[in-house]
Amino acid sequence: MTLLQQQHCILCRPDSSALSDTEIDKLMLELKDWQVELHGRIKQLEKQFRFPDYVQSMAFTQRIGHLAEAEDHHPSILTEWGKVRVTWWTHAINGLHINDFICAAKTDELVEQ
Repeated sequence: MTLLQQQHCILCRPDSSALSDTEIDKLMLELKDWQVELHGRIKQLEKQFRFPDYVQSMAFTQRIGHLAEAEDHHPSILTEWGKVRVTWWTHAINGLHINDFICAAKTDELVEQ
């Protein structure tokens, strides 16, 4: 279990600051195969997971839903046959916050369940 997986999301307000590039680079070292993608001008964490069929893709999506509710932080999820793309970012600040990295790390942990 990583340090990120042991943490919980904290309240993020609209006046909170997005992470700096240096902070993002440091936190990316704790994640496996996640990418920082720019959508518009908003940095987001994104990863695609592969599964042998639709049923397992849906089961993984459900587990992410439970995680999102438990952390009160909600991603964009695209579920297709054999794959799920998960995108985390913080809407309130239009960028990346520590919460996104915490949830990304916890998402990785859900694959093995």
